[in-house]
Amino acid sequence: MAERGQATVELVAALPAVLLAALVALQLLATGYAMTLADGAAEAGALALASGGSAAGAAREALPGWAEDKVSVAVAGDTVSVRLRPPSPIPAISQHLTVSSSASARAAK
Repeated sequence: MAERGQATVELVAALPAVLLAALVALQLLATGYAMTLADGAAEAGALALASGGSAAGAAREALPGWAEDKVSVAVAGDTVSVRLRPPSPIPAISQHLTVSSSASARAAK
């Protein structure tokens, strides 16, 4: 009789650890996704720069709407650099996981 309800107690005790593990896994996935987006945005910006267009505008257009206020684009010579904060339920974590990517392209002569 002493074992009755033990599984429920164990589940309740383990639930916070399972939720924390899920949050960490989702945050890592979001950071990886942000890195992929930053790579694509830097490449789009470099291609626009090589064709005479606005590198910053092209890089920003290559990103989804949620990234509007989480991105910074810098152009130095023929290199476009993109820094992007991944989405996160805790903003302090997002700032520490900022990803960056750079791409260069030269205009054809």
